[in-house]
Formats: sequence, C-alpha cells, structure tokens
Amino acid sequence: MSGLQRQSRFERGEDVVVMKFGGTSVEDADAIRRLIGIVKSRLDAKPVLVVSALAGVTDQLLEAGIAAARGHLGSALSTVRGIYVRHEELADSLLSGSAYGSLDRELRNEFQALESLLRHLENSRDFDLKEQDRLLSFGECFSSALVAGAVREAGLHSAHVDARGVIVTDARHGQASPLWDATNARLRDALNQLVQEGRIPVLGGFIASTVDGVPTTLGRGGSDFSAAIVGAAIGAARVEIWTDVDGVMTTDPKLCPDARVIRKLSFEEAADLAHFGAKVLHPATLVPAMRENIPVYVLNSRHPEGHGTEIVARASTGNRVSAITMKRNVISVEIQSQHGVDSALLNRVFAVLEQHTCAVDIMGTSTNRISLLVGSEVALPKVAAELHDVAEVRWENHKALVCLVGENIRRQPEVASRVFAAVSDMDARVLCQGASERTLSLLVDEAKAEESVRRLHAAFFPKVEPVRDWGGISTAFCQAG
Repeated sequence: MSGLQRQSRFERGEDVVVMKFGGTSVEDADAIRRLIGIVKSRLDAKPVLVVSALAGVTDQLLEAGIAAARGHLGSALSTVRGIYVRHEELADSLLSGSAYGSLDRELRNEFQALESLLRHLENSRDFDLKEQDRLLSFGECFSSALVAGAVREAGLHSAHVDARGVIVTDARHGQASPLWDATNARLRDALNQLVQEGRIPVLGGFIASTVDGVPTTLGRGGSDFSAAIVGAAIGAARVEIWTDVDGVMTTDPKLCPDARVIRKLSFEEAADLAHFGAKVLHPATLVPAMRENIPVYVLNSRHPEGHGTEIVARASTGNRVSAITMKRNVISVEIQSQHGVDSALLNRVFAVLEQHTCAVDIMGTSTNRISLLVGSEVALPKVAAELHDVAEVRWENHKALVCLVGENIRRQPEVASRVFAAVSDMDARVLCQGASERTLSLLVDEAKAEESVRRLHAAFFPKVEPVRDWGGISTAFCQAG
C-alpha cells in the first residue's frame, strides 16, 4: 500500500475543495467580495484558494520589464507604481485598522524589491526568461496577500502561503514543469495542518521555484495548472476553476452568440479543447486531475448560482460533436525529401525541432513529404538551414486550425461529410485526423477562420428558437444551419 493510501481520509484531502480564481475574479473590490461570498458557501468543504494576479497586472509587469531592459526606467517605474496604487486602493476598501497596516507594510516591501529588480534590468539590459519569471512572480504575490487579508477581514481564518515555497519545478524558465515528489511533499506539509486547524490557505497561482529557490512560472494561464497540482497533491474532492464565463462553451461566444454551455465533458475532450485553442483552461491543467481522478468544474464567479461545466473521467454530451475551437497564427510546414521519408529522416527532423523549441500541433507523412502544423515561424529559418542537406523546408503563414472535438469522432464518417458540406467553398485544403480519437481538424486561411467556425457551429448545434405557448401547447422550433 502506498504512502498516500495509508493516509487518513482527512489527510488525503477528500473533504477539501481547491478553488482557483482568475484575474477577472479578483480584478476589483466587488470581484473580491464576490469571491469571499463564494468561499463562504464552500466552508463545509474546507476550501483552499489559488488566485491569479489582478486582471492586466501580468501584462503590465512584462511591459515594465521590457521598458527597463531597454533603458526606459522612468516608464517602467511609473507602470509598477500604478500597480502599487491599485493594490493599495483595494486594500483600503477591503481592510481596516491593523489589518490594513500589516498588508501595507508587506506590499511596500514587495514593491521595493520589484523596483530594485527593474533598476537591475536597466543596468544589465538583459531581460531573459529567468529574469522574466522573477519579475512576473510579483503579480501573484501581491494578489494572494491581498485576498488572504480580505478573507481574514471578512471573519474567516485565512493563511497566506507563498506558492514559490511549495511548488517545486525544473529550471525551464517561462514554462517550468513540476518536480512531483518534492512538490507533493511540500504541499502536504504546508496545507494539511492549516486545513486541519480550520484555516483557509491562499496561494498565488502560476508561480513556483526551483529546488534552489529560484522563481519560475508555469506558463501564461498557469494558475489553473497550479490549482490542479495542489488538488492532486492533497487528493482533493474537486477542483473549481472560477472565471468570467459560464463554463466551457460549444465554441467562442464572441464568434457565435448561440454558443451554449457544455454541462459535462470527459478529461480527454477538455484536454483536446485546451490544446487546440480553447482558452477556458490551461492545457496542462487536466494532467494531475486525470491522474488522481479528481473532477474539475469550470464556473462563473459573476454568476455563482450557475451549474458550469463538470469535467470527469467519463462523460457524454449526447452529440457527435461536443465543441468547436480555433487556433490562430498556425503555420503550415512542408518538409520534402527526394530520398523519401524514413525513420532516420523523422528522427533528424524531430531532433532539430526540439533543439529549436518548435512545437508541433499535427503531423502527417507521405512517401517523400512530412507535413507539419506549428504555432510559430520564429525557429523555421534555422530549422530549414539545419535540414538543407536532407530536405527542402517550405512554410505558409496566416493559417488557422479549426478543430471539432467529440468522443469517437473519427469513427463517425458522417461528421467529416457534414464538415466538408459546411465549408465546401472556403478552400479547406486539409482535413487532419490526429492520434486522438476525439478530434477532427480543418486547416483554413486565417481570414476565413471565424466564418468557418460559425458555419460549423450552425451545422452541428442548430439554433433552438424560444418556446412559444399557443393556448397551452408549448412548441420549440429548431433551425438547422
């Protein structure tokens, strides 16, 4: 029996809910008050909170770092002083008396360290990923301290926990990966006692550190991943992702006003959606949740009464297609060799792609050609140069990948035929069936991407007209696209 299995039910966290609140859920005083109300509704479940930086702060910190490294220290300091004023005003509206004074001292110390870092960047003129991680970590430190203080002011027993001390990663700055054994041990040591004492731990998301204590980040949007890491470490009953939408939608509601909430998804479907462009979840979020079979809920902090989306091991939406998503800025790459495609060429190609950190979304091969879809063209000239002795590398920009996700979608040929019928006049040149049984992807010109999503959504999610009551007879009208 494993050590985790030997733990008591309480120690395994089976009564614990990990609640992640995104930047828009902590963007102002009203949002933080809503957060507190939601937390109060979860007290029986022993909440652990993971919070993002306030909306917009991460981008502002990045801008300040770039400005400082270019020698524009005045502009950088002005930006971070604006961030400081924003946090101070929030603290003033949410806290009183000694609580405000304590948080004010903490924030001042952190902002002094931030300003020192900006001065260092001006002198060094070197804003590499290591320094970027160090700079961006301030946003989550500020917000988690602020939220912990506000929760405490509301009469709840909170405890601020610095995520950099409990989530341990490798040194791959900008996109670090957890060192699971060390992370799990530190999280259990830090959180179990607090929860047992009836306190509410509050951690910043997105941030971590190496074994040596050097700050790292989990990549943009990584607060979702942080919540799943915490949930898996303590065996939580559930992980809740609180955001500003009602759940995972059938497509981007900005493109299709008829998009609807998906009530239940499988882990695999949700992971595919995240990988192919859906922005509700960080792509890595579901890995630890899947491993420990912890359900994940996507909920709206502005409408906490909603049901949201439940993501579990097995689920069925009842539709052939669960959702349609889109990834912009895709580059179509053709690697052609007159000597044919064999294992030696494939190994060479992937070694070069990995060397230059060129991630591949989809790959296909034929007798003498390898077709790839990648997300950035930055590394492609170097890739082409290194492969010039064995193959010719060409690429096209301004493409988009439109992806349909649904259980066993590959085994339903009628789905492909309906896709082609919907976009037959749009030069949809490639229909990709990747390794996943759940995805069907279409490559289109970026200028046609939004229209293709709208057409496909109309084809697979017919608009339901409002129910009309004619003399006691209720009738719903469906209009297919």
